This record gives sequence, structure tokens and C-alpha cells, in this order.
Amino acid sequence: MAGKHTLEFTEQNFEAEVLKADMPVLVDFWAEWCAPCRMMAPAVEAVAEEYAGRAKVGKLNVDENQSLTSRYQIHSIPTLLVFKNGGVQEQHGGVISKDVIAKMLERHL
Repeated sequence: MAGKHTLEFTEQNFEAEVLKADMPVLVDFWAEWCAPCRMMAPAVEAVAEEYAGRAKVGKLNVDENQSLTSRYQIHSIPTLLVFKNGGVQEQHGGVISKDVIAKMLERHL
């Protein structure tokens, strides 16, 4: 369900794409069956497009990547985490607007 500017994060690429990234990374923890996740997808894609080249934005399917879901203690979705320098800088659970997502990223640029 990743868009044109939205990356797909997995257990295989998470370290390289997120933890070792040289820019802030927004990770959207989601699942195909999650209606609120699908509702928020256009906002996540819009932020990915707006911040292309300045931040990475991607989605991580909780059903397909359960060890990362457990590692970051994701108990409900959608949950957004902002990573910078290999660590979580900010977290937000539930449906939020494009503006709120953008402000989350903006604080870490």
C-alpha cells in the first residue's frame, strides 16, 4: 500500500533504510485490514511527496513484520514513529491530519 513517494519498510531493510538513514524517517505502522490506516494513507503519501529529499517516509506492515512491531511496542495502529540518528524521536497513535504529520517531521529536520 506504499505510494509513489512512500517507501515500504520491512525487517530486511529496516536497519539500512531507517536506523542508518542520514535524514529523519517517518514510519507508519499499519495493516491492510485497518480502516483508520487506509483513511490516513493519503495524508502520509502527501507528506512523503512534500518532504522528498529532506526526510524518508514509509509504511511498515505490522502483520508481515511482527518482530519490529514488538520491538517498538506497537499495540494499536495506525502508529507513526519519527526516527533520527537510529532512535525514536517522536510517536503518535491514531488517525491524524497531514498538517500534524508534517509538524512531527518538521521538528526533526
